[in-house]
Amino acid sequence: MTAPGVQPSVRKHVEACMGTVFSLHIAPPGVPTDTFEQVLAWLHWVDATFSTYRHSSDINRYDRGEVDLADCAPEVGEILNRCTELETVTSGYFSARLAGRLDPSGLVKGWAIERASDLLAAAGATNHMINGGGDVQCRGTPGDRRPWRIGVTDPAHHDRVSAVASGFDFAVATSGSTERGSHILDPHTGRPSAGLHSVTIIGPRVALADAYATAAFAMGTACYDWLEQLSGHDALVITKDGTSWSTAGFRRYRDE
Repeated sequence: MTAPGVQPSVRKHVEACMGTVFSLHIAPPGVPTDTFEQVLAWLHWVDATFSTYRHSSDINRYDRGEVDLADCAPEVGEILNRCTELETVTSGYFSARLAGRLDPSGLVKGWAIERASDLLAAAGATNHMINGGGDVQCRGTPGDRRPWRIGVTDPAHHDRVSAVASGFDFAVATSGSTERGSHILDPHTGRPSAGLHSVTIIGPRVALADAYATAAFAMGTACYDWLEQLSGHDALVITKDGTSWSTAGFRRYRDE
């Protein structure tokens, strides 16, 4: 028997937010309507708070020195602390500040997706997938105990996939030129990363996967040794000449 306000059937929704498109796929047992609306409101709140394109966002006001960190939403301090930690573990290749401007976008979108997934799971929607511009969090199953199947877009041919990742509780994040063009810079040089077309990271949670993909792409072709040593995460790298390389564990997810 379905609880009041819960949709038991598969629910799919597309939402424009954060300069990209989010798609939500919620399988039975469904999600309460108020929780679904809370998830959408959360995504738009994150956009309003962290957008580097909105003059009035907390992150821009803080960056301009108009407010102190204590005057911002508590989540701003949380994100900036995590960015500092990530800068350390990536040897500076993940950075929230480039050319003097504060921009934690390399963490924020994945973090927002992750929190949205947690909201759904806490409300009983244990089978769902959230895709935000190619960064994906999967939980449970789409039905009949089948695994989720997530296509990794071919960066040279956007209507094709380079690989399909398959699993139940996992995240996939891709950084490169597919979604927004060549926008990722090497923080050490301030110049666009060279040599790679895309880096896809698979792990348990999308926030870290997203940040690690950004850092690896910024490293360029020097990323291979670093990726092999990433605990709990695996990677697929596609270079500008079309060749691909993956960590040894990536085949565990690959659906041929």
